[in-house]
Amino acid sequence: MERPQYLIDTNVVIDYLGKKLPPSGMEFMNNVIDSIPNVSVITKIEVLGYNSAGEYYELLTSFMEDATIFDLSNKVVEISIDIRKNRKTKLPDVIIAATALADGLILISRNIADFKNLQGLTVIDPHNLGENKTTV
Repeated sequence: MERPQYLIDTNVVIDYLGKKLPPSGMEFMNNVIDSIPNVSVITKIEVLGYNSAGEYYELLTSFMEDATIFDLSNKVVEISIDIRKNRKTKLPDVIIAATALADGLILISRNIADFKNLQGLTVIDPHNLGENKTTV
């Protein structure tokens, strides 16, 4: 059986690298990161645009260099437009959700509410494993 593929949201990248996840969340993310981590280009912009100290910035940069970065494809743009027509959601969140949907990925995010009711999107919160997995 094929291993599930994940898209990691900005808040989870920061929480994981800052070791701010509970033990079960860290273990889950260690398993996700064992394969090449996937992030949206939006996450790369948000993470590397975050004003952080030199050593932590190097850690963030190294993570992004090892990650697969999903760019804005036409499919992601079209799904983003459809989502924006029907929801008042921040554009970065829309693009991240559309990237997961376009590429059949499970989204890992602390902000479950930001992605609620998006048809076909599965979201896992590593802060509350087992409690906040949502599939619409």
